[in-house]
Amino acid sequence: MSAAYKVRVSKDYLTFASAHFITFEGHKCEALHGHNYRVAATVEGALDPECQFVVDFGVLKTALRRLVADLDHKVLLPTENPKVDLRNEGDRMAVDYLGKFTYLFPTSDCATLPIANTTAEELAAYFAGEIRQRLVEDGYTNLTVLEIEVEESFGQSATYRETLA
Repeated sequence: MSAAYKVRVSKDYLTFASAHFITFEGHKCEALHGHNYRVAATVEGALDPECQFVVDFGVLKTALRRLVADLDHKVLLPTENPKVDLRNEGDRMAVDYLGKFTYLFPTSDCATLPIANTTAEELAAYFAGEIRQRLVEDGYTNLTVLEIEVEESFGQSATYRETLA
């Protein structure tokens, strides 16, 4: 018989308010707007034989809290979108869409992310990569699944799930 456990962290303080825009198929770009995002993490795996837990809740909460703090009250900008060109002009970030000037933001108000589009799906995958790295650094080898949910408004969320080796 084999057994696995699942733990989830979803706290009121794992939220961030950010602005973003999405590029659509063809030559369409959504208008800049914002969301009050909420993030939750679920991990599955065997119990640690010494501690008898899957993962220390504190480790997950600390890692998630740092990530949401980095994005809170920022404009989310994708660095891997071929339709969007970002130019750092000292204390300003210029954003061009399909070669045309679109936005100019204070650099300190921007969060550039290594994703193709600032969708909830891409944000969930980004969070998962960051959390996975933290868990590996902390020596968690008993984990089999990592799942991140990013809710951009009540009842509207995306989940990224990956199987860990």
